[in-house]
Amino acid sequence: MSSARQNVRDLDGFPVRGLAVTYGDKARLDRHTHPWAQLVYAASGVMVVSTPTASWMVPPTRAIWVPGGTPHEIQMRGQVAMRTLYLAPSGADSRLDVCRAIEVAPLLRELILHIVRLGMLEMDDPAHARLEALLLDLLAAGETAPLELPLPQDPRARAFAARLMDQPGAAVSLAELARGAGASLRTLQRLFLAETGLPLEAWRGRARMQQAVVSLSAGASVTAAALDAGYQSPSAFIAAFRRTFGVTPARWRAA
Repeated sequence: MSSARQNVRDLDGFPVRGLAVTYGDKARLDRHTHPWAQLVYAASGVMVVSTPTASWMVPPTRAIWVPGGTPHEIQMRGQVAMRTLYLAPSGADSRLDVCRAIEVAPLLRELILHIVRLGMLEMDDPAHARLEALLLDLLAAGETAPLELPLPQDPRARAFAARLMDQPGAAVSLAELARGAGASLRTLQRLFLAETGLPLEAWRGRARMQQAVVSLSAGASVTAAALDAGYQSPSAFIAAFRRTFGVTPARWRAA
């Protein structure tokens, strides 16, 4: 056990805390930070979790790991049943040192919900210690979900990124969306490539794939998910999805 984790345990004896809160559509938790790490998970509904450098769209099939001390904000899309965990600081595994999206397998999901029902894990309870150890193992070894959206820092590009995330499936060209952004499309393209490492077109494509994952997680058909993500042709959507995930949308949903 790291000295940092031991110090926190010595203060209150609760290495893991669970919280269950239901939020309405468009509710927002403004940017904040706390010393405890947080596993941001929703048993139902969709959240958008953003840090100063990246953003993730979070359906019930994944969770976002936010290390302690990381500024972050959360926006709700539709009603959200948040089931989140807070973990005392730990340096036990380098894989938990950075923000990442984690695929929530059935075992991890049930463990999260069980700890939330308990409320807190107590340091001196052997059964709770086993739950904590299993949780850390699952989080560290969990498959990292793709589609992190790196965010540009230039205010004009950042505002444009927010517009694309709000309307990932908008059936309009980038040139049309860029009008009124305070910068030309060419300038935005240069800023996105320089500050995110992705061409603007590829960045928008990744945002659309995030929307597709959310739609499929909610039970939408492949055709409906394609339209939600801005694809008029299901075949083009399937090809893009396969390039991103290595499987078709139907196979991904079944898995």
